[in-house]
Amino acid sequence: MTPPSAALLTADGPGSVSRAPQLPDGFARTFTSHYVDTGEVRLHAVTGGSGPALLLLAGWPQTWYAWRLLMPALARDFQVVALDARGVGLSDKPLDGYDTGSLARDAAAAMTALGHDRFHVAGHDVGVWVGYALAADHPDRVDHLAVAEALIPGLAPSPPLLGSTENNDRLWHFTFNRLPELNEQLVQGREDLFFGRQFAAKAAAPLPEHAVRHYIDTLAGDPDALRASFAPYRALDTTIAQNERRPVDFNCPSWPSEGRRTWPIMSAR
Repeated sequence: MTPPSAALLTADGPGSVSRAPQLPDGFARTFTSHYVDTGEVRLHAVTGGSGPALLLLAGWPQTWYAWRLLMPALARDFQVVALDARGVGLSDKPLDGYDTGSLARDAAAAMTALGHDRFHVAGHDVGVWVGYALAADHPDRVDHLAVAEALIPGLAPSPPLLGSTENNDRLWHFTFNRLPELNEQLVQGREDLFFGRQFAAKAAAPLPEHAVRHYIDTLAGDPDALRASFAPYRALDTTIAQNERRPVDFNCPSWPSEGRRTWPIMSAR
């Protein structure tokens, strides 16, 4: 199905395709930023390419920009939709609706608005949480799910509170981010220190300075952005309860009946 581009508003704010820093050569010839109205929130989506629809869900504390280096290659085989979830980047930042059931519903509604009845999904970090909920709650919409870099709350065993120093360095933000209000008070004005430490400690390879600066400026430029960045963690009680009710052995209609716990991973050249 062809996306109804005439019904979409072009997005040109900070973090859009027209204003994001150091995108790959020719990026703007393929990809465009749009606002997508789901009927509940307005989301920012970067779209481009041809082929089956592929939804990309980024992790914390990143935006669609995390996918920028992969998107040109993916666009040769897919209609790519890199989505800023509720609370992220140029998307709306309401006070609630950050459990993964709500975020998955947002994503499904955005894909409907873009003209995609069925689609593939790839997610990393918090995008894994949303991708799992999307495939579990909307199995008639998702053809394949690819996930990486995160445990799924309520399903995967939680690491011990008093674990190794290495694990603490990588995981302490899970408990910090769930605090009510105190974390904004501690982080506001110190975004470079807090988020800079996250990128330095958790990236497998150092991120380029312009990318780190872009993410930090996005979060520091709007108090609502900082508040919303913590919201999916504050909603973990609800998300965990949802995941405990979701079937672990679900499968989409097009998926093989055997080995349902091993979800098929799509291949992209």
